[in-house]
Amino acid sequence: MGVRLMVVDDHRLLAEALASALKLRGHRVLAAAAPSAGAAELVVSRAPEVCLLGTAAPARPGAFDPVVRIKKERPQVAVVVLGPVPSPRGIAAAFAAGASGYVRNDERIEGVERAMMKARAGESAVSPQLLQQAFEELLHPAAQPDDEGARLLELLTPREVEVLMRVADGEDTRLIAAGMEIAPSTARTHVQRVLMKLEVGSRLEAAALAARTGLLDRAAGGRAARAAAGAGAGPGSAPGLGLGLEPDDPPPPPPPLSE
Repeated sequence: MGVRLMVVDDHRLLAEALASALKLRGHRVLAAAAPSAGAAELVVSRAPEVCLLGTAAPARPGAFDPVVRIKKERPQVAVVVLGPVPSPRGIAAAFAAGASGYVRNDERIEGVERAMMKARAGESAVSPQLLQQAFEELLHPAAQPDDEGARLLELLTPREVEVLMRVADGEDTRLIAAGMEIAPSTARTHVQRVLMKLEVGSRLEAAALAARTGLLDRAAGGRAARAAAGAGAGPGSAPGLGLGLEPDDPPPPPPPLSE
């Protein structure tokens, strides 16, 4: 017997493709939609047996808010999350929000279908392999867990970090140039390099990424530490290289040879 379901995904094209595949397998798809403020409301109004909720970023704050809304207003709807391999906390967050299952988004259609049937029957739908990976990470955590903020900070020079902090403070190119005592064209070049290294398309995206990953906090802490080290170095000495140079500045020219 087919499942009466809805498909919600970050990308409408993927939602519609999955919906079409499930229709061909005899399931009744009530709607396919992109997640937005209205997606949860649509699920609540249609009241399917199962909702397949796709997300590309399960770690993003609020990623499972639609699940909370759906389970609050339609507790009989079973929600199965489709997403990338998450951390154990990601799986826990999905279930804490009320999801009945978590399936990798590269799973075959047969695996998605099995998860739907189990969820409709009131069972937890998580593949043994996914649980094994989660428990393995919990039992044997990496010595140095991935820190996106630290990784991104390593991509930037100290001068680019300062530019990013000024961008996050809302400074435009003119203010950045004045504050750093550089030409506006140089400030503009630094901003473009920051956007390129962070792989974002705008200053707003760069500021949001820096805030979300903790990059700004790390940068501020590092700047304070360097300032404290410089204050204790004694008069006449410059922090860092001892020459008053930024690491991305060119070295001074050699002295002329004597005759």
